[in-house]
Amino acid sequence: MKRPIKILTIEDDPNITELIDMYMLKMGYDSVVASDGERGLELYFEEAPDCIVLDLMLPKIDGWDVCRTIRIDDASTPILMLTGKGESYDIVKGLDIGADDYIVKPFDPNELSARVKAALRRTNRSSDTKENLTFSNLHLKMKEFKVFVDLMEVLMAPREMELLYYFAANPKQVLSRQQLLDRVWGFEFDGDPRTIDVHIKRVRDKLACHGAKWSITTVRGIGYRFEEKGDV
Repeated sequence: MKRPIKILTIEDDPNITELIDMYMLKMGYDSVVASDGERGLELYFEEAPDCIVLDLMLPKIDGWDVCRTIRIDDASTPILMLTGKGESYDIVKGLDIGADDYIVKPFDPNELSARVKAALRRTNRSSDTKENLTFSNLHLKMKEFKVFVDLMEVLMAPREMELLYYFAANPKQVLSRQQLLDRVWGFEFDGDPRTIDVHIKRVRDKLACHGAKWSITTVRGIGYRFEEKGDV
């Protein structure tokens, strides 16, 4: 059985650590935390995380040295920097020594969740079991973030692509709005859940316009299902 995705957070502010931990668990990831750079490196070698959320201003060993040490051992594990300064020098320095992305404090935890998800996807460590999926004349290439009907590319926004891919990874299963929001948006959505209807309509219209043989159908009162046209 494939092990769950593991996120390591190295941050000395307990309030921020608790917040990140909560959101990672909501996304279905395992979460481990460290409050200083020294312990963070210990957990990195012990736990082999799939993604690291790393504060720059840490006790014992600062975030830059933590990042350098990790990059000597591993060039691919994504590292997302947290910086309280927002100064271009800190950001450039962090990226130069191997960080993949950055986010400035104070931050929206929803944005952080999306950045982590994107980093995992870029390094092929997301929880999706396959990168490419094919259904009749519909072809999804998640690594390239592209959809094709026959040989013609269907242009979709990133959220539409993620939504379609989640449906395609769960064909013929009825999925509720809340399931889709939790899995595709990557966090507990506080807005109107009917926003999912708008995105689904866009995806459905684009597939129909290009003659796709599979589409997203409405299961009244329950949710939606991805199936071949004409299926009962």
